[in-house]
Amino acid sequence: MARAFSLTGLALFAALCLGLPAQAEEGWPRSLPDELGTVELAAPPQRIVSTAPSLTGILLAMEVPLTASTATTRSYLTDDKGFFTQWAEVADARGVTVLYPNLQFDLEALILAEPDLVVASTTGADSITAYLPALREQDLTVISLNYAKHSWQDLARLLGRATGHEAGAEAAIRRFGDQISELAAGMAVPPGKVTIVGYNLGGSYSIGRPESPHAHVLEGLGFRVVGLPADRRAEVSRSTDFDFVSHENLPGAITGETVFLMSADDNAVTAFLADPVLANLPAVRAGRVYALGPSSFRIDYYSGLELAHRVAPHFAK
Repeated sequence: MARAFSLTGLALFAALCLGLPAQAEEGWPRSLPDELGTVELAAPPQRIVSTAPSLTGILLAMEVPLTASTATTRSYLTDDKGFFTQWAEVADARGVTVLYPNLQFDLEALILAEPDLVVASTTGADSITAYLPALREQDLTVISLNYAKHSWQDLARLLGRATGHEAGAEAAIRRFGDQISELAAGMAVPPGKVTIVGYNLGGSYSIGRPESPHAHVLEGLGFRVVGLPADRRAEVSRSTDFDFVSHENLPGAITGETVFLMSADDNAVTAFLADPVLANLPAVRAGRVYALGPSSFRIDYYSGLELAHRVAPHFAK
């Protein structure tokens, strides 16, 4: 694998993620930007492996030749192998095997898989950035992406170019949009604003930003998502797609008449409604608090559709 490290790599990636059209006529070999520079690809890969479960769903939605994926630690979010439940059945149906379990990097397993493209993350618990020198020594081609910085649609378009499946990426994006539109047509969304809340997730509390992937799905369904009020910015301890605040500052941070709880089930809704600190919120008094489902911790093709299908019945016409 040839890789050139330069400041232009991230600039090219940013340009791609601004929505440049897929280059269906682009030939091979081709050079693509990733988070760490430039990746040289000689031909369309036929044996792709994913070391990032958070990216595996995107690859499955695109219908690329994915042979194996790293599995995460088994939990209520996964099947018994450690595949996320939102895409586990699809992976099984296509014969995708476990590359290595519990996010425990295994160079030997990677070598034995004989991939011609390794899809990797530079962020999160599934990042293998520290091991990239070892992969380069084995002449493995790796594309490194940051799923925390880009929407699944943007990542799909880049992966489409990396795999020669530009059409598959665009088809997945269209299917997603069509299903969201179909659900929205059957909904009667109440007037007013909505706030997305991360409630007591590992002891943290946060407010979804209007530009977050969660907000984009809800806006596609017809909701108007608002974030943290401007006069509360000083209370933020850190920001990602969500602005993190303390529990005691949560009431002032929630301005929506309706609240959606990220990475939550109905038990979380019950706890939210029973929280005395939040008792005076309009959404609590009116009982307009809804769970986005456990898989909504990160939005991809499959978890985004799960979120939409979970929300829609609450607002059916």
